[in-house]
Amino acid sequence: MPIRQASESSWIVDCSFLEDVFSIVAITLHQHKKIFRKTFANIQRLDWKKTMYPRYPAIGKVTLKAHVPERSNTHGVYSGEISSPLVELDICGPKNVAKAFKPLVRERAFDVSELSLMTYLQARAYGKPLVLLPAVVLARFQHGFLACLADAKLSGPKDLEGKRIAIRSYTVTTVTWMRAILQRQFGVDVDRITWVAFEDSHLAEFKDPLNVERIELGDRTIEDLVLDGTVDAAVLAKPPINERLRPVIADPQEAAKAWLEKQGALQVNHLYAVDTALSEQRPDVVRAIYGMLKQAKSAAPKTELGIDLHPFGIQANRRNFEVAIACAYDQKLIQRRFAVEDLFDETTLALDD
Repeated sequence: MPIRQASESSWIVDCSFLEDVFSIVAITLHQHKKIFRKTFANIQRLDWKKTMYPRYPAIGKVTLKAHVPERSNTHGVYSGEISSPLVELDICGPKNVAKAFKPLVRERAFDVSELSLMTYLQARAYGKPLVLLPAVVLARFQHGFLACLADAKLSGPKDLEGKRIAIRSYTVTTVTWMRAILQRQFGVDVDRITWVAFEDSHLAEFKDPLNVERIELGDRTIEDLVLDGTVDAAVLAKPPINERLRPVIADPQEAAKAWLEKQGALQVNHLYAVDTALSEQRPDVVRAIYGMLKQAKSAAPKTELGIDLHPFGIQANRRNFEVAIACAYDQKLIQRRFAVEDLFDETTLALDD
């Protein structure tokens, strides 16, 4: 910085160089004004009530926004027959279970919610403020959900290589389990299949791989895509009932038994998750919610293959979680292979039976 002496008692600082600095700053701001304008607009659009760190009462009863779909194993919680002096559940959210997952992970829409396992694993990977409860409310074997035309010239799953399969979204838990079945049981190269999806992933950060094609469903159903020849097969929400469709896997029940024998794990679909802030601030409330769900579970039958499809506790689910994590990692839904304990925090680790 140029400095010269004006007199014996004073000095003058030459600041003319600042003109160049201001000019550079002005040019930079002008060049980036579109970026700044877009960023400011995005900030204005944020719903700060949803994105700010929630604060819960330190003591006493807490009212929580809860997405609790009605199931046989959650009916007591949904109806209010099972309650706790610590928590009041404001049951809300869409009737379609899966429609709640996106606002949960993107907007922090609920304090407690049912959530698909693969969505949770991705949410954990992307640092979303959610923590898992080891409370399985939906598990099933998905072998019968992959359908093709009844007269399709597919002798088995291996013939799907090079074909097109319709799915709701690439990261849907049922679809992820189906790819795992194809890979692990039938040796199918799932990267050689074109996955035709009509929805994006729950996590905005995830980008579909190159072998995913997006399609507008319009007023058609996913079954229609098979029936009209748009795709060769589709992953449905349940086994096909249309007589023009059949499962690609010839004997789904036997295949499910083989999976269970070799993998030693259920295919877990949905559990419950709570906001991280709730778990940190009110662990007693989280324990109460877990206890309510566990009590409601007693009404659910042990159905498929005569086993408990709604196991509670980390140890009871350890192998289930290990296989799910491995499948998500192998399919590049997550970039790090979590340890089971990574899915929980101090509060929820202590919920184990």
